[in-house]
Order: sequence, then C-alpha cells, then structure tokens
Amino acid sequence: MDILYLMILCSVSLAAVFLVIFIVNARKGQFEDDESPAVRILFDSGEIKDKKETGNENKKEKGDNNKFEEKSE
Repeated sequence: MDILYLMILCSVSLAAVFLVIFIVNARKGQFEDDESPAVRILFDSGEIKDKKETGNENKKEKGDNNKFEEKSE
C-alpha cells in the first residue's frame, strides 16, 4: 500500500512539472503560430529557386555546376 502512495505522489508531481513547463512556453509565445510552418515547408524550394534565378543573373558562383559552364564557354 505504501508503493501506491509513492506512485501517486510521483505521477502528480510529474504532471505538475509538465503543466508548469507548458504554461511558461505558452506565455513566451511558443504555440502562437501553428499553421504557417506546416504550409511554409511546401513552398520553400520554389522560392529559393526563384530568388537564385532572378537575383544572380550576372553573378557567377564557384561550384561544381559552373565548372562545366566555364569550360564550354
């Protein structure tokens, strides 16, 4: 019967710790925006490609792909 009291005490204290952690993170704004990270991952690759194509038209970056272009030009 003593172990039952110990288990109840441990479970209640663990629940209280998790509740305090949840409240602290909720006040810091951890759970404010829960939809845009899921949507943002779908559009990241397209935006990066568009930025590279429009932003670096005259600039050449040194890399494996440009070695073949430099030899052919």
